[in-house]
Amino acid sequence: MGISIVPTLKVLKPVGLIIGGGFAGLLLGYWVNVTYFADDAPQQPIDFSHRIHATDFEIPCMYCHVQARRSASAGVPSVSKCAGCHQEVATDRAQIKKLMAFWENKEPIPWIKVHDLPDFVHFPHNRHVAAGLECQTCHGPVETMDRVKQIAPLKMGWCLNCHKEYEVENGLDCWTCHK
Repeated sequence: MGISIVPTLKVLKPVGLIIGGGFAGLLLGYWVNVTYFADDAPQQPIDFSHRIHATDFEIPCMYCHVQARRSASAGVPSVSKCAGCHQEVATDRAQIKKLMAFWENKEPIPWIKVHDLPDFVHFPHNRHVAAGLECQTCHGPVETMDRVKQIAPLKMGWCLNCHKEYEVENGLDCWTCHK
């Protein structure tokens, strides 16, 4: 007399299909959420809109990020730069009141870094600005963003492809090692 597991497998088949379908649905839902709905822009201490400042009021990037022309870091504007306008402009808005509290307390705004490169990477903003590269090349269309998020991967291969595309030859020849 033989023992068969076929009857048991027939009972478990619908359960396995339900579990497998549910798992596949979870994976698909996660992918759709990350691809189309996830907002990976960090929540900043003050809701600063580049769209309002750069597009609506046509303030150039270099007005606030003056260090980008002169140093490796573009820097963030000081509270005094912001307060220079906002002591008079939109003073009744909640976010401006938050800004002015930093100003009155003589505290810097604790911005959360969005474009954070590893410590071993040296990216000189001033060289790229001097070469005529637009900020949007690396940072995306920041002037359209209410909350800034990282658009480009900013990985070594991405940077090397840009240098190759623009045929950058001055300075260290990366292609000696990275072919």
